[in-house]
Amino acid sequence: MESVFRGLAVYFILLVNFRVSGKRTLYQVTVFDFILMLIVAETTQQAMVGIDNSLMNCFILVLTLVFTDITLSYVKQRFSKLDNILEGTPVVLVDNGKVLDQRMKNARVELEDILEAARKMQGLSTLDQVKYAIREKNGTITIIAK
Repeated sequence: MESVFRGLAVYFILLVNFRVSGKRTLYQVTVFDFILMLIVAETTQQAMVGIDNSLMNCFILVLTLVFTDITLSYVKQRFSKLDNILEGTPVVLVDNGKVLDQRMKNARVELEDILEAARKMQGLSTLDQVKYAIREKNGTITIIAK
């Protein structure tokens, strides 16, 4: 039973930690982010397993984490406010070519990220061609051309 509590504790600590630290999709991960993820993975593995390295403990932990994730997804569907707290909401970063500096600062998005998304998604080369740039819930940047 201790493994279940350890797994739940680590799950929720990581959930809060990554929610506070901001959104970044997998293809936007830097080398430093990747190194951090490796360290976090090893640290949490040790915290969850403790001294019990048995196969049964592994199965219990995996089932606990998957069950918790599925349960949380149902709870988020039922309570949209909780979903907004945990997943966030889309944020408009550029409005009719005008950069919304405070929102970009809060979202920790650089102008270069928006211009890169504009080039990749729409083939746009300048900010004047962007009607809206939106940081979506999953961390990606959506560009809507003028």
